[in-house]
Amino acid sequence: MSAANELGGARQPSREMHVLSVKVYRGPHVYSSYPMIQIQLDLGRLEAWPTSSIGGFTRALTEQLPGLQGHGCSYGTPGGFIRRMEEGTWLGHVIEHVALELQTVVGMHVTRGKTRSVKGRPGVYNVMYTYVDESVALAAGRLAVELVQSLLPDDLRGVRGLDEIWPEGAEDFATGLEQLRAVHKRRALGPTTASLVHEAERRNIPVHRLDDSSLMLLGQGKLQKRIRASCSDLTSQIGTDIAADKDLTKVLLDQAGLPVPRGELVRTPDEAVRAAERLGYPVVTKPLDGNHGRGVTIDLRSEPELRWGFEQAREHSRVVIVEQYFTGSDHRILVVGGEIVAVAERVPAHVVGDGESTIAALVAKVNEDPRRGEGHASVLTRIDIDACVEHFLAASGLGPDSVPGRGQAVLLRPTANLSTGGTAIDRTDEIHPENALIARRAARIVGLDIAGIDFICPDISRPVSETGGGIIEVNAGPGFRMHLEPFQGRPRNVARPVLELLFPHGSNGRVPILAVTGTNGKSTTCRMLSHILQQPGITVGMTSTTGAYLNRDRILSGDCSGPRSARLILREPGVDVAVLECARGGILREGLGFDECDVGAVLNVSEDHLGLKGIDTIEDLAAVKSVVVESVRRGGWSVLNADNAPTAAMAQYAGGNICYFSLRDQNDWPEFLKEHVANGGRAINRERMGEGWDIVIHEDSEAIYFMKAHEIPATFDGWAEFNLANALAAIAMAHCHRVPLNTIRAAMRSFTTSFEDSPGRLNVHDGHGFRVILDYAHNPEGLRELGKLINKMRVRYERTVGLIGVAGDRRDSDIREMGALAAQFFDVIVFKEDDLLRGRPPGSVAALLREGAIGAGCAPGRLHTVLSEEGAADMSMRLARPGDLVLLTADDVERMWRQIQSFDPNNAPWPGFTGDNVHMLGAG
Repeated sequence: MSAANELGGARQPSREMHVLSVKVYRGPHVYSSYPMIQIQLDLGRLEAWPTSSIGGFTRALTEQLPGLQGHGCSYGTPGGFIRRMEEGTWLGHVIEHVALELQTVVGMHVTRGKTRSVKGRPGVYNVMYTYVDESVALAAGRLAVELVQSLLPDDLRGVRGLDEIWPEGAEDFATGLEQLRAVHKRRALGPTTASLVHEAERRNIPVHRLDDSSLMLLGQGKLQKRIRASCSDLTSQIGTDIAADKDLTKVLLDQAGLPVPRGELVRTPDEAVRAAERLGYPVVTKPLDGNHGRGVTIDLRSEPELRWGFEQAREHSRVVIVEQYFTGSDHRILVVGGEIVAVAERVPAHVVGDGESTIAALVAKVNEDPRRGEGHASVLTRIDIDACVEHFLAASGLGPDSVPGRGQAVLLRPTANLSTGGTAIDRTDEIHPENALIARRAARIVGLDIAGIDFICPDISRPVSETGGGIIEVNAGPGFRMHLEPFQGRPRNVARPVLELLFPHGSNGRVPILAVTGTNGKSTTCRMLSHILQQPGITVGMTSTTGAYLNRDRILSGDCSGPRSARLILREPGVDVAVLECARGGILREGLGFDECDVGAVLNVSEDHLGLKGIDTIEDLAAVKSVVVESVRRGGWSVLNADNAPTAAMAQYAGGNICYFSLRDQNDWPEFLKEHVANGGRAINRERMGEGWDIVIHEDSEAIYFMKAHEIPATFDGWAEFNLANALAAIAMAHCHRVPLNTIRAAMRSFTTSFEDSPGRLNVHDGHGFRVILDYAHNPEGLRELGKLINKMRVRYERTVGLIGVAGDRRDSDIREMGALAAQFFDVIVFKEDDLLRGRPPGSVAALLREGAIGAGCAPGRLHTVLSEEGAADMSMRLARPGDLVLLTADDVERMWRQIQSFDPNNAPWPGFTGDNVHMLGAG
């Protein structure tokens, strides 16, 4: 791009600006609840150059984008952003505002943005701005960076990373802006679809675009509806086919006694002439299956005119209709759900003479109206002087160069379609009841939920039985723009009755969403909750680390705890309710897969995945997890672990009502929990009752006994406290979702830790003379909780054998801690590595595990290392003796469960023991 070379100031050498990354946040995220684009930008040497130190920059920028003068920025009034630049702000902040303004310039009004420095990285900023369409917003982001760069002095200019992240940019700003307009034009919704989308958003109905055209998904799960322009899931294919066959439509309407013109189907000009002679002039020619008025010619009064009209229709259809010409004005009657919602009189494209200008000049002047554009995207369509216009003018002895007298109205086309430049006058309040009844019946007879009835009559306020006229067409998928913004008369919100038809009784098209996050226990809690919700016979869509499910049927395998899988479940047509596991990674990558939830839960926050993606502390991790409860809708419920300080602290930001769960007896509650319950708040806890524990629900200042903790099989007679905590969370979420307590109680009694109910979570196998427990424990806190259970169970077993591994993306200290914990809980230990080492060399993770165990006082002779998970599992079970307890932690839980079931000590050892891909370290 060209630069403003007069910008001045002192210079200092340093590195150039660098675009580090670009993210698209499609759901609530750590920065905002709004969808946003994030550009991570290293300003380099420009960190030392606020805008106040770059002479002429502010003026040069506002010359290119005058709309920036209206940005209030932190001052909240127009001109605030200009004031910030004059006082001195950094260029990342400038790029944020430019990206917002560029979207507004091309027609997508957005206002929210923020730019924040990245902790611990001087000069690096996260530039954030909202968007309507991500393709337009991404293009605007690149153009914003390029424009800001182009206005810098030569020795400050330079940027890296653009071409690696974005497609090739433009040579100059003007070209770039035109390219951005082209992207917007390609992506912009037409008036009909846009009106339906805006009405859906007004009613808080979720909207998702399904293709690059106008196919839209409204709502979720079993309540969803799809639309393409004004065609919907309710639109009959048979009705659409009938409407497309204009001759069949007339036959059906005529059989029903409705007024339609007589006509004939013809295939040659001579046949057309003979038909016209039988029908009597004037006549109309039209293609059998045309639309938008293409190829239609009316008021043909002679054979030459008829032959010309036939050729116009023949360009659009092999079969042509010749029919009687009804005299009168052209009206479009919009019928939705059997009711008249709008009537418009359509006026053909025309100009009014001034006594001086040619018709061509008058057309050019009319086209200057900013409401006129190309195609159907604008309120009005530009008028083109084509062969049809010239022929129509010639019939009146005129041409494009003719000069009509002052005040003389000159029709340019015989038809009144908006798509050929016509205009509309609202007549909704004027239609006579008889005419309205005819239109309603026509829509029902053809079989359309949304129909555009083309009705010709001299006066819509008088019955056609008196004036003559009638229906000339019934249209499926009628356009709305003539009703939304008529040239004259009152605009009609015709999208509202369509949405009422699709989502009656005020429905917002949403299915209940129950979202779960936390460091540990997410998958188990989701499975417990799904099990509860399935009891009344409804379909539960669930996502977890082991897949996406419809009730017990897995429809997608792999880790499905991210936003893509959540969207998949919410788009599944049969889903009654969604239970969604929300992991840290997905939230950081693109936000949540939904905009709000009915019940959100944070189970706990402990050290895991720290040091990755800017999450370095517990506080950072808590901020990520809290996105789930911050997204709880008004009137919903946030379920929080009162025993975990970072989680309990989220109450100040969480949405909806607060429900705590706790493993503490009421006498041991912290003050905030006592106060919450004393004020009538809801909480669920366990309380000591004799030898065992009771689960108690507190609400409205009352305590309700629920059930014995040991009655829940997944708690291992109450010994597995971490699963009891998960159960409390699931019970709390179900209760907040108004599931009857008896239903919850029965479901918890029937939920087990079998592989079928909860794969990879305390799955027990007793078929080899020793007990095997398979679990996913993958971080220190998870292993610590599992170790508490192992210690309680020791009295029943001779020895404990543990297979321990950890992902390579953990910190060295976390890996060593896993080794130290293993030494604490197991008599015999086998260390292994996950299949994905996350950049670490083979053997390095196992070495750190071993180092941690020995550092904790473990004798080397207790340690074995087999890097392969399959080989390590085989060795763990071969080391077991009758009466032992073997704990196998797995990365691939399904593979290991199959291996456990098929294990036979009499078979040869795992064959990989002798292969090069297996490493035996320190076997004792």
